[in-house]
Amino acid sequence: MAKEITNSVEALEVEAEKILEEARTRASEILLEAREEAKKMLSSQLSTDEVKTERDKIVSKARAEADKKIKDSEKQAAEISINADKKVKEITELVVNIVRGEKPA
Repeated sequence: MAKEITNSVEALEVEAEKILEEARTRASEILLEAREEAKKMLSSQLSTDEVKTERDKIVSKARAEADKKIKDSEKQAAEISINADKKVKEITELVVNIVRGEKPA
């Protein structure tokens, strides 16, 4: 039973890490897209000031979106961890009650 609990917690941790990694990957993609867009703008005939302003806006927007996705993913991972802790506590209490000879609630 303890192995099942450990496996459950490990599975939840793996899922949380996966979510965070997906958020980081998407954030990197967003920043790369922003950089590519900025490069395209730089190669056009627009004035340098306009390009810099537009580039800064794109990069800023991309960073804000990436930060939000990472923050949301971290929140989701924390919720998964909290739920895992609750499940471990419930299972531990159940095992202790069984060992004591008490009937499960």
